[in-house]
Amino acid sequence: MNHANPASKNTKNSSRNTSLGEVLEWKSNRSGIEGKTTLGNFRLTVYQDGIIRVQASLHEQFESNPYSVISSPLSTKFDISEAGNILAVTTALIRLEVDLERFCLSFFDKKGNLLNRDDSMGISWIGTEVTAYKEVQKNEKFVGLGEKTGNLNRFGKAYTNWNTDYFAYGVGDDPLYMSIPFYLGTHDQGSYGIFFDNTHKTVFNFGASTNRFIYFSAEDGDMDYYFFHQPTMAEIISSYTWLTGRMQMPPKWALGFQQCRYSYYPESEVYAVAQGFRDKKMPADVIYLDIHHMEAYKVFTFDGEKFPNAKAMISRLKEKGFKVVVIMDPGIKTQKGYLPYEEGMEKGLFVNYPDGKTYEAQVWPGWCAFPDFTKAETRTWWAEKMAFYTEAGVDGFWTDMNEPASWGQFTPNLIEFDYDGEGASHRKARNIYGMQMARSAQEGAALQNPDKRPFVLTRSGFSGIQRYAAAWTGDNVASEEHMMAGIRLVNSLGLSGVSFAGYDVGGFAGEASKSLFARWMSIGAFAPFYRAHSMINSNDAEPWAFGEEVEEISRNYMKLRYRLLPTIYSKFYSSTQSGLPISASLAVHYPKEDSIYQSAFQNEYLFCDAFLVAPVESYKEITKVYLPQGDWYYLYSDQKHQGNQVIYQDSPLNYLPVYVKAGEVFAMQSDVEHTEDNHDGVLRLHVYKGNAGSEFLYYEDAGEGWEYLKDEYFRRSIRYKADSESLILEKASGTLASHYSKLRIYFHGFENHAVQVNGKSHALQHGNYAFLDKLTEFDPLPEHHHPYFEIKNLPYLELPHTAEELVITHLF
Repeated sequence: MNHANPASKNTKNSSRNTSLGEVLEWKSNRSGIEGKTTLGNFRLTVYQDGIIRVQASLHEQFESNPYSVISSPLSTKFDISEAGNILAVTTALIRLEVDLERFCLSFFDKKGNLLNRDDSMGISWIGTEVTAYKEVQKNEKFVGLGEKTGNLNRFGKAYTNWNTDYFAYGVGDDPLYMSIPFYLGTHDQGSYGIFFDNTHKTVFNFGASTNRFIYFSAEDGDMDYYFFHQPTMAEIISSYTWLTGRMQMPPKWALGFQQCRYSYYPESEVYAVAQGFRDKKMPADVIYLDIHHMEAYKVFTFDGEKFPNAKAMISRLKEKGFKVVVIMDPGIKTQKGYLPYEEGMEKGLFVNYPDGKTYEAQVWPGWCAFPDFTKAETRTWWAEKMAFYTEAGVDGFWTDMNEPASWGQFTPNLIEFDYDGEGASHRKARNIYGMQMARSAQEGAALQNPDKRPFVLTRSGFSGIQRYAAAWTGDNVASEEHMMAGIRLVNSLGLSGVSFAGYDVGGFAGEASKSLFARWMSIGAFAPFYRAHSMINSNDAEPWAFGEEVEEISRNYMKLRYRLLPTIYSKFYSSTQSGLPISASLAVHYPKEDSIYQSAFQNEYLFCDAFLVAPVESYKEITKVYLPQGDWYYLYSDQKHQGNQVIYQDSPLNYLPVYVKAGEVFAMQSDVEHTEDNHDGVLRLHVYKGNAGSEFLYYEDAGEGWEYLKDEYFRRSIRYKADSESLILEKASGTLASHYSKLRIYFHGFENHAVQVNGKSHALQHGNYAFLDKLTEFDPLPEHHHPYFEIKNLPYLELPHTAEELVITHLF
């Protein structure tokens, strides 16, 4: 059939709204259906039972983003039926109904519950702007969208995706550095996710200035989105990361504490900072070199005066157990004789104007050209140039200013990018630029050090960035409000597939008070990425720079972080397999509990599944905490609380409110100074009695390198079974022997004196246990004394740690 519609040709560039219109014809294909409407074309593709792609275009050919989606449709069984004016595509999890009269879509679960439905406007255009309008379901809440400030529940607000350099942004400002157009909706009938795969500037309006609908729009390009449904929010996130990819296993050192300043120089200051951590027994793994390491801020250079022998300096830092990460900005100074500029010009690697002239803008080095990271040749060249750093011994790479940023903050839209052969203006390429620079950095690290896992940290990115880099939330401010907002930003990134994320502990802009820094250090210990960072022309901001009390509190939480590395490392591995966050908003596992969306509790999150962290401002000595369903133990004392209630918790500066979920298991080790330091060989498991069981996937490997991909790991499932009150350590898999020769199991909430291990009786030992060390009482006045918690007579069991199965019973 060929239905010409002259009217639609005249209206598609109109300033008035025009909907996609009536379906004129459709046909089935291997993965779904496609057809024509009065205004354009559509395609519905089944990727798997819980993922359906929706495409609508004004043109014969559909546009696509070549960068975010890495999975292809699976061979999924689905049915197609037509009844009256309804065309339906049905999988095992989703029923998608298409209203043929006006191309409006309705998504149902397998039981017939309505999950999501188009408003009568459906998919529409105003000129080149394309929009999908959606009804709001009863009690519907919206979460996600990656790096977005504001409340956990996005309802009532609108957000823009346009990667923006935003120094000292406010806690409600938008947009920021990174764009992830993926959100989750949850309501009484179920939960779903939508990923709008369009790299142009997009808007998500969740009911701002309208009570009729929510919508998402792009200023140009096609309507191209993926609809996700699974029984749980966690499975929806896992489906999204199946589509857009998951992080690689990072090197273990990247999970340790990292110290940064804008900037540490000369090399004597770098040595002093490194030695400070070791002298003060504060565990740390990484020191950063910010822009002052360069000669006149030119990438791929070292300042010869500040760092006369960078290779020797880095070698000395490695002797102390430190890794070095350097900053890389994209701006290439337009200076004759500067080799990267000369090469980029000769090979045509820079972003150009339409007439072929090189685009220039001012950044730190002055007038700069910008590598076109959407071009394969540029990415290869950049990877090769990184030999400059790796030959000096640099371990990791920090891609900054990659929105791309420039003075003036207003890049002309007409400049052109290769877009991997497709060609695109700045309007389409901007949001993807930072992700492609991070990709180049990761590929460069792998090229230069093929035997080591790359570590890349990025400020800017797009959906799929988790495949290439960790993320941090940019130039935050030293304030209580920013500390709390940063937690929501990281949790929102986790909801959006970016598991490895963090914030500048202590605040980048401004100066933290003593109490603020102490509290931030304790919260940061329970973040996937743990880095302190401060700005030039501010007071020193190392953990010992705020006085003895703050130093001891910081040390306590840094040491706790390193003791927990067996758990954190295991959860990072799990995230590479599932895509689930390490810092998980309570919306992941408790989306139906309304209290978690209240402003008083929306900052709470689960860290490594076992720990409920209830962040609190540093000036509050007592705080309200919402405990979700289940039972919870106060980490430091084992005091047990019933869930589904609000409690009042003392929150002195040296005790961040943290709880352990009943029935959970986690692992710890002895104190170490850095991740490659020798521990005492004892793996400590903590088991918490509960009415519900749990499964903890314990994982070890060499910590750096790719051998784990060839089964060189030690991996086992540890299951606590509440019904039989037993603990089962399954036979380990992998060819690697455990790094721990002994096993010590602590039983929290149990009162037993003996257990059976593989049928043989073992008496338990008892002893006092503290997760944090007692603080020194610097001031002898009683009112200045610090509280101290110690769990009395905690039962524990010691065994050899082997790969063989262990079944521990009679836990009562």
